[in-house]
Amino acid sequence: MVKITFFKRDGVYYGFRETGHAEFDDVGKDIVCAAVSAMTMLVINAIEVSYASSVEYSIDEDTADIEVRAYGALPGNSEEFAKQYAISGLIQAYYLQLIDMLEDYDEYLNVEEAED
Repeated sequence: MVKITFFKRDGVYYGFRETGHAEFDDVGKDIVCAAVSAMTMLVINAIEVSYASSVEYSIDEDTADIEVRAYGALPGNSEEFAKQYAISGLIQAYYLQLIDMLEDYDEYLNVEEAED
């Protein structure tokens, strides 16, 4: 099962951690893993390139665990409110998409929020 924990501060999404494996199918055929991986990279690339904001992330090559933190989504870390809103909204959209996926793949995904 893939466990994804989204980080929030004062209700603002700013990152997430993914651990585990979906085990929906064999490696290379696992559509749940492929969907999660594709969305994760979309979020990272959009923040870095499209929004020109820094994003801290680490990927464990052995376990495929990923941790992403985009502090530019938090008030006080960027002078551009629109950029903060866009980054947080993108991460929240990822959260909502995963919640939708739970309807069909709840045996393979666990999605949580953690307020700090």
